[in-house]
Amino acid sequence: MTSTQQITKAMKMVAAAKLRRSQDRIWQMRPFAQKMTSILQNLSSGSSDGDTWYNDVRPEEKVLIVVISSDRGLAGSFNTNVFKGVNALIHAKYASQLSKGNISILPLGKKGLDYYGKRKFPIIGEFVGVFQGLSFDKVAEVGDYLINVYRKGECDKIELVYNEFKNVATQILNAEQWLPVVPVKSSGNQAASQIDYIFQPNQEEILTGLIPKSLKVQLYKAVLDSNASENGARMTAMDKANENAGELLKDLKLMYNRTRQAAITTEILEIVAGAEALKSV
Repeated sequence: MTSTQQITKAMKMVAAAKLRRSQDRIWQMRPFAQKMTSILQNLSSGSSDGDTWYNDVRPEEKVLIVVISSDRGLAGSFNTNVFKGVNALIHAKYASQLSKGNISILPLGKKGLDYYGKRKFPIIGEFVGVFQGLSFDKVAEVGDYLINVYRKGECDKIELVYNEFKNVATQILNAEQWLPVVPVKSSGNQAASQIDYIFQPNQEEILTGLIPKSLKVQLYKAVLDSNASENGARMTAMDKANENAGELLKDLKLMYNRTRQAAITTEILEIVAGAEALKSV
């Protein structure tokens, strides 16, 4: 038990070190990601020339859900909450698609791959090792794949489900639509579509590069959120496991001392009884 406590303590320290790095990354990324998402939504709200595949709303016959979990366990309810959220989302919004077998899963994280693979869900795009040396380039590959799947018409809607990082002890389950892009709703007397942009050199060239980049940034932000949440959940879980191991050690030591004392008392009584028996001879 002492060795187990040492392991949980070491894992807590490792998770704490990883948490600090991942926490800094998501805090630095959020303002940029929010601004890029805002621009993308404003562009989707307004009328634009050229290819507007990113806001092409189609009948939701086929739905793709990106499940962002972790590669490893020992993180408390981190993965369980994601899976429960995905299952609740499917049964609440996509029951008809599920009955027709039109729900596909793209898992980011080995735990999600194992979970939905065992439940016979259609798995597409196995991206293994995204969280090993996590970088924008790795996530951008996933983004390119998702964009191609959507543009080819292999799915009509893509949703992301992940844990959003709030603090060390709190992760908020988040399900958000990735494609098609949700336009900004009207605010007050001014519609979002009235926001004007000046395109240089031209609108088509800017949108061709901006739209995919913005979508990839949004996906990368979700992955960073999940990564920070995972480290926070693992740190909390290992801290609790360390405390439980300490309490169990106390109980075991108390039980050991009581058993040892009882054995010593029994031996003393036997010696005294033997001595008394010899006196009477």
